[in-house]
Amino acid sequence: MKKIVVFLIIALVSASLLADTVLIHNVNGYTLNSNRELIKFSALQFTDDKIDRLFSIDDSLPENIDMTIDGHGQTLIPGLIDAHGHVLSYGLSLLRVDLTGTVSEQEAVQRVLSFFETSEQLDWIQGRGWNQVLWDSNSFPSASSLDALIADKPVWLTRVDGHAGWANSAAMELAGVDRRTEDPNGGQIIRDGNGDPTGVFVDNAMALIRSEIPVPSIEEQKFALTTAMLELAKVGLTSVHDAGVGSRTLQAYKQLLQDSPLPIRINIMLSATDRFYEQRLAEGHFRSDDDTLAITSVKIAADGALGSRGAALLDDYTDMPGHTGLLLHNQERLEYLMRAAMNAGFQVNTHAIGDAANKIVLDNYARLIAETGSRELRHRIEHAQVLRHQDILRFAELGVIPSMQATHATSDKNMAQDRLGEVRIQGAYAWRKLINAGALIANGSDFPVESPNPFFGLHAAVTRQDQHNEPPGGWFPGERMTIEEAFASFTINAAYAGHQEKLLGTLEPGKKADFIILDRDIFTSPSNELWQTQVLETWVNGQKIAE
Repeated sequence: MKKIVVFLIIALVSASLLADTVLIHNVNGYTLNSNRELIKFSALQFTDDKIDRLFSIDDSLPENIDMTIDGHGQTLIPGLIDAHGHVLSYGLSLLRVDLTGTVSEQEAVQRVLSFFETSEQLDWIQGRGWNQVLWDSNSFPSASSLDALIADKPVWLTRVDGHAGWANSAAMELAGVDRRTEDPNGGQIIRDGNGDPTGVFVDNAMALIRSEIPVPSIEEQKFALTTAMLELAKVGLTSVHDAGVGSRTLQAYKQLLQDSPLPIRINIMLSATDRFYEQRLAEGHFRSDDDTLAITSVKIAADGALGSRGAALLDDYTDMPGHTGLLLHNQERLEYLMRAAMNAGFQVNTHAIGDAANKIVLDNYARLIAETGSRELRHRIEHAQVLRHQDILRFAELGVIPSMQATHATSDKNMAQDRLGEVRIQGAYAWRKLINAGALIANGSDFPVESPNPFFGLHAAVTRQDQHNEPPGGWFPGERMTIEEAFASFTINAAYAGHQEKLLGTLEPGKKADFIILDRDIFTSPSNELWQTQVLETWVNGQKIAE
């Protein structure tokens, strides 16, 4: 990791010595104006980390410039912003077994075995990304399939949404979990017909196993964070809202910041479940001098996820009568976490997926925003996935931002209607209804739940299709965004959702020189090809970070 940091320092210092003012000309440039209207430009001038001016095709270009770069007609747009990702988890996922895309429990187990054979020095085998909905069985996995191949070393594998985990018997034995272990509040141990744990733990029950896994050291976290940020830059992300950062990870970020600016901008949401939550709130907001690290918000989780049936619904799951999901906090605790943050001047960003969770969060916001006078903090609901019609209208009324992830719709389309039925699905992933009601949507990916590639999100937002162009015409196509709306949701809307719209989100004089250069014009290319867009260069603070 030290080599990576030293390289970044050398690159940034060398660039600053070479040029103060840079002109990139001969570009097919796009940005948005203050009314979120698309405008074009052919050249961009910036000094150090700030934009000086945009030039149209008819403008005369300045001659006395420290450095001039020919853009060769390539498309240049503002750096894209992911309004909801998990940087440490993504970095760790790059260093662990990847189960995304597996089509059966047996394939997942084989991937774990292959990883184990090259990583026998590890005390725990960890991985993520399984999704039983995509398997032939459409059933949760079991410890026995792992035990058959890896019996002597604990294994822990989290579901693609992070709301369920799969353990082998060695892991359960270490955790002291057996048939006598009770379900914790807000969690569920999946059991067989005899009442014995099968190896799958949902939401708060995951802590039974996780508590036995050694926490990564600060140095390990720094390496994982740096690995993640450099990979995120490669796909065109110049800023990320990191959803749910604990004190140790915050320490790792700040240590990285002592060595050099972070490779991309990180807007931290403090974790409300951190044991030092109140202490972090008392420390107040943080903003680094180079604006690569900011802390002005908190992350609270109200319920689980739809795929693992942990999302809290008002009525029973259509495909599981008698079950309505899980609320992760009682009303008193949820209200306390929100009020404490609001009173400390922090934006509250609450994960809510089911219609019951969204209603509860909006009810709390309505009451607490009035009590604390904190409407201007732009509180958010993360995911806002299943909504009643009357709650869709409340976002704009309360000034609450729906922070949504377009690729969730195209990933969940295979199971969402089974979970919700014909009526509730009309209020799910309801981007157009929210926009028409006056809400401002900030987009993201929830990586590593989904790929961090923002062009996958742009594609999903515009087409409501997966990368195989399924289903024909799009899944509930009436909820599609226009390309301009989708572009805004990954730029100025996301910047606004992070209180950074005066700094980021558009290319305007005085704003940061964060931009990317693409291999195609995303505004004229066929919409079904948007996901294929490649990033040629990524610039942050006027420095080229990736190519």
